[in-house]
Amino acid sequence: MAAGGKLFGTDGVRGEAGTFLTAELALALGRAATAGSPAERPQVLIIRDTRESGDMLEAALAAGVTAAGGDALLGGILPTPAAPLLVSRYGFDLAVVISASHNPFADNGIKFFGPDAFKLTDEHELEIERALDEPRPGAAGIGRVRRLHGTPEDYLRELETRFAGLDLTGMRILLDCANGATHRVAPEIFARLGATVTALHAEPDGRNINAGCGSTHVAALAGRMAGGDHDAGFAFDGDGDRVLAVDRTGGVVDGDELLAIAALHRRVPGVAVTVMTNYGFHAAMASAGIEVATTKVGDRYVLEELRARGWELGGEQSGHLIDMGFVPSGDGVASALLALESLAGADLAERAAMDKLPQRLVNVRVGDRDAAMAAPEVAAAVAEEDAALAGRGRVLLRPSGTEPLVRVMVEAPTAEEADAVCERLAELVAAAAGQPA
Repeated sequence: MAAGGKLFGTDGVRGEAGTFLTAELALALGRAATAGSPAERPQVLIIRDTRESGDMLEAALAAGVTAAGGDALLGGILPTPAAPLLVSRYGFDLAVVISASHNPFADNGIKFFGPDAFKLTDEHELEIERALDEPRPGAAGIGRVRRLHGTPEDYLRELETRFAGLDLTGMRILLDCANGATHRVAPEIFARLGATVTALHAEPDGRNINAGCGSTHVAALAGRMAGGDHDAGFAFDGDGDRVLAVDRTGGVVDGDELLAIAALHRRVPGVAVTVMTNYGFHAAMASAGIEVATTKVGDRYVLEELRARGWELGGEQSGHLIDMGFVPSGDGVASALLALESLAGADLAERAAMDKLPQRLVNVRVGDRDAAMAAPEVAAAVAEEDAALAGRGRVLLRPSGTEPLVRVMVEAPTAEEADAVCERLAELVAAAAGQPA
């Protein structure tokens, strides 16, 4: 079943539900992952987001888990970070999250967390893939399926304990829940901490997740915030592991700025970020004497770097922020609360954590990411543009790990120059891939 290439990408197995990510594949993944557990009767937590395909994949995964002799524990609709939190709280042997994060509703995904509450390593994922093509030995017994009740309260309790000292009384908070996994828990925790909460896009119907809303469409929240009726706004993605903020004037605050606010407040020795992180972040950390480690794109690589260095804070510009002191995963809700905690009552609109260099990012849809990246005319143009920006900015091209896209990113002293360079490179990448400009 794994024939034809590597199944696992940078964030689990992801693709169109029912065609690529079928019930048969989900069952096989559940069986293989459970069979590889050293536990005598693995206890496997399964949670999901609000996509209509979640029911199908949940049932298939549960069948695979029980066929391998494990117990499938259905936790229902919860943000991704609830999985590692519940693994740590209850000592589960494995956790599975059914979600395609910020992707459209037609897609879905499967990602695994191990008994240590960390996402499985590349090597462990490869072992699962290999097991899909191997003969299936009979399980010692058939497992059971149990529905866990009270898991949202378990997650809320962890947040409430961590942010017990944060008093949001008097604050007017606007939340965009992306019609996803945060639609109940996010408004609830802000209200418990004293805020007056207005929730947008908190009525999922299985198909409206991420549809013109959430952190990938933050303009919807920014437009509402510009009215001046709220003190701060936060937009989550479909599975709730990332967040972007909007200040009371409608200004968008990305993951780089949120991480800078937290790092400077906590005076951490170092932070881990990706190659997409703005140059202004690096300058701000250098001024504060905070070391910065850079990884390739993907919160799992940020996490690996944090573990290797023994640091607590890291993240991505897209809004994945990891606070190892709370959970070894991006957590959009916790990151929003961390930002407010770090501001210590100051106005988000008056933040001064870093000066951002103008940045332009264009996603070019291609049929073959590797071919587009390998085109000699693209490589030559990137080298030329990067040399022209030396000491003033930078150019970065990279293939998406989850979608058929090449991402073109340019930073320059002015927005006009960044736009111009980015458009030239994007047109060249599209032409090299045989796509319309």
